Amino acid sequence: MLKTNALLDLFIKHFHTKSIVIKHHHSSLKHNGFTIVELMISIAVLGIIIAIAMPSLTTFIVGMRVDNEISQLHRLILTARNTAISMEQNVTLCPLNSSNTCSTNWDEELSVFIDLNNNNKYESASNEQLIKVKQAANIDDTLTYTGFSRITFAPTGQLSSALNSMFRYCPNGYADLSRAVVVTRSGRSYQSSDLDNDGKDEIRGGAEVVCI
Repeated sequence: MLKTNALLDLFIKHFHTKSIVIKHHHSSLKHNGFTIVELMISIAVLGIIIAIAMPSLTTFIVGMRVDNEISQLHRLILTARNTAISMEQNVTLCPLNSSNTCSTNWDEELSVFIDLNNNNKYESASNEQLIKVKQAANIDDTLTYTGFSRITFAPTGQLSSALNSMFRYCPNGYADLSRAVVVTRSGRSYQSSDLDNDGKDEIRGGAEVVCI
């Protein structure tokens, strides 16, 4: 009988201990949770943070796009010049229209090709070689060229024209992020940069890159 009572007391103590643990765990869960009011406040604060950060994020994304386009364009120019030197041929860079003739639509796909007869037209039937193609600029942006409807490098690596020329890349709605690639008469080229740390790019000499 005493043994049975001892076992019963032990069982009651064990059950009581478990009950305390369960209640404590349930209480902790309630304490660690969120009320509706707290959740609504958190969402409101998050919305404010996103609204503040969004313009800066958009500017950063546009800047990255412009940098990427300028880098691709610069590499295309270097490819055209190096090909002219190595193959000892006139090499032309321009946007080609539907008849494979150079146009002034620099926003479109750009092509580099060997122009054997220097007629500003890519003619595969005349054994002219297409060297490289760059995809069109972003539909919202503008790419302009201050030279002719083409840029041609002679076998010496120099420009066929006697003047410096410049490409301007202008993102729509973000004029301050505009950048440029300058091609000198010698055929050498360079990218614009923010020389005076005012948030706008300049070419050598200090003139800002301005989109017209």
